[in-house]
Amino acid sequence: MEREYLIKPLIGTHYPTVSHGQGIYLFDTKGKRYLDGSSGAITVGIGHGVPEILEAMNKQAQQVSFVYRSQFTSDAAEKLAKKMSEITQGDLNWSFFVNSGTEATETAMKLAIQHYQEKGIKGKNKILSRWMSYHGITIGALSMSGHPLRRQRFVSVLEDYPSVSAPYCYRCPFDRAYPSCNLACASELEAAIERIGAEHIAAFIAEPIIGAAGGAIVPPQGYYQRIQSICKKYDILFIADEVMTGLGRTGKMFAMEHWDVQPDIVTLGKGMTSGYTPMAATVASDKVIEPILNGSKLVMSGHTFSANPLSAAVSLAVIEYVEQHGLVQAAAEKGNYLMKKLHELKSQTQLIGDLRGKGLLIGLEFVEGIKASTLIQTAMKQGLLLYPAVAGKTGKDDSACLLAPPLTITYEEMDELLLLLTEAVRATERTTYKGEPI
Repeated sequence: MEREYLIKPLIGTHYPTVSHGQGIYLFDTKGKRYLDGSSGAITVGIGHGVPEILEAMNKQAQQVSFVYRSQFTSDAAEKLAKKMSEITQGDLNWSFFVNSGTEATETAMKLAIQHYQEKGIKGKNKILSRWMSYHGITIGALSMSGHPLRRQRFVSVLEDYPSVSAPYCYRCPFDRAYPSCNLACASELEAAIERIGAEHIAAFIAEPIIGAAGGAIVPPQGYYQRIQSICKKYDILFIADEVMTGLGRTGKMFAMEHWDVQPDIVTLGKGMTSGYTPMAATVASDKVIEPILNGSKLVMSGHTFSANPLSAAVSLAVIEYVEQHGLVQAAAEKGNYLMKKLHELKSQTQLIGDLRGKGLLIGLEFVEGIKASTLIQTAMKQGLLLYPAVAGKTGKDDSACLLAPPLTITYEEMDELLLLLTEAVRATERTTYKGEPI
């Protein structure tokens, strides 16, 4: 066997080689077709091979693909920033473009700290976050992430930012039930702030719906209203990490709209370009930028490819495609259809313990003893791609996966997805229970 040179996710493991993609499908070089039931890494929101996006990419590339942001701006970046202001809530009017969700959350962290520095408040340098969260893989972003398995190799160099429990009703960390719990998971934030001292805390960051670190955990009603109230009480900025949930994925343009709560800073990525090219964003409110605008005028962040014209043009084309084809409302309607069918499947198997999510971001948590990785591998052999997630009381269990197809999926294609998933569940049952009745 010829030696390899590419460091893959698991070195030494064979991965099929992709040939091409079209719509919701990917094809490998052996001709096998895969239904992209997870939009890659919850990224390809509008599907593969969309002509309008390829045309926008080609048009911009013929003009200019790259300029350095400290030397030039571009029409593409300016138009994208204006579009972001139009589609976000309230006064979220200032966009800083980067290349990945990790860079976006790290920029948000720096921006929150700088906001207070420019106001003459030097001590607010800490960011609070939740356990069962994931905000990125660089040291700063990983410090904010409450993902034990991804933290464990680097704990000695990470900050201890995860401070509060996730709003995980299926396995409540307080062993209580909603609504009699009185939102103890939200009140825990106030206890953490008082314990640490608000004078040290710049921001609290949270995924509106917890993705890879929890399997689409949706908080109960009233949770984010309580969180916002606590942040305002203690003069702490609220950062919503919408890298996975933003731009229509949950049936709203931004997931925080489900709770009518406006964060001070929003981070975006993944579906922002539907995977056609790297692009992410940190979008800040007028309130956050005001002291910087009146002070140094310099946000201390940036990367070589930040706001590059090619990615900006692609991102603008993707957002316009989402709007023109009504994909936000479509995600809500299709999500309801999928969830109804999944509940029917759940009633016919002992494998699925919980179903949760919004729109086309759906989490399946399996019962104790069932490894999600086994089912994901089985599904892939049958031509269905799913995305792995951890779950369980400690956030370490291989027991959940995400179902998140492109927003363009048709009802006929959803039925095909459900058939493939059902076959994977049945195959996992046969392996697990060895023919015993269930």
